[in-house]
Amino acid sequence: MIIDFHTHVFPDRIAKRTLTALQDPPYVVPYTDGTISGILDSMQKAGIDKSVILPVNTRPGQFDTITKFAKHINDTYDNLISFGGIHPDDEDIEGKLRYLKDNGFQGIKLHPDYTETFIDDERYIRIIAEARRLGLLVMTHSGKDPEYEIIHCPPKKGALVLDRIEALVPDGKPNMIFAHLGGNYQLDDVEQYLVGRDCYIDISCSFRDLWHHSTATDEDIVRVIRNHGSDKMLFATDSPWNDQKATVERFKTLDGLSDTEKEMILGKNAERLLSSH
Repeated sequence: MIIDFHTHVFPDRIAKRTLTALQDPPYVVPYTDGTISGILDSMQKAGIDKSVILPVNTRPGQFDTITKFAKHINDTYDNLISFGGIHPDDEDIEGKLRYLKDNGFQGIKLHPDYTETFIDDERYIRIIAEARRLGLLVMTHSGKDPEYEIIHCPPKKGALVLDRIEALVPDGKPNMIFAHLGGNYQLDDVEQYLVGRDCYIDISCSFRDLWHHSTATDEDIVRVIRNHGSDKMLFATDSPWNDQKATVERFKTLDGLSDTEKEMILGKNAERLLSSH
């Protein structure tokens, strides 16, 4: 079982213009057309069994439209699992999160850079704490986004959020997932503030030969996995911004991990995490 825990798709009618707006040529060029059919074809070529779709609400008021598309994905495809999205300025945060939970969503995606809101802002604390109360996972972009000068979710602030959420909801299950090996361009801070904490880290955009913006070496990746715990790491690509097939093949060649650890990261950890939320 291989599960890609970090992917993106868009409705057919807006996929082309959305990818055009987001890409950063010549370094960041999409590997699919951004549609559902595009990722299904990519998964088939890569041998990926399931992909987690992560919508991003860039403006308040997008909740209904994005949730409708995400629910369509969940109701239609057995091998696609869409999270929900929410904006820190949305009204009725508790009601919206309850709606997602009641309609079978297993988590939400946050992108602090796209909303220009620091991850330790009280609005995000409110969202993450309520998500934990409801048993919803929270995936957040972490580290530098190539398009933004300010880093709205650096590892140090991520650690402060973990402290706050654990204090606010002490009986809840750990629900935070930090993308991009815990933080693009911030490996030292990842190892100082996040590694070993009660959270999950995905490996999207980690291989420097596949992702122009990564500064991690193979030795760095293995060290983070070992020190954080291979049971708390998730395979991810950030498709369409990385090639799913190339990333699967590249991960399988990573020296320093046992076959058992690779199987855990490729799918078993994700299976366990999704089945518990």
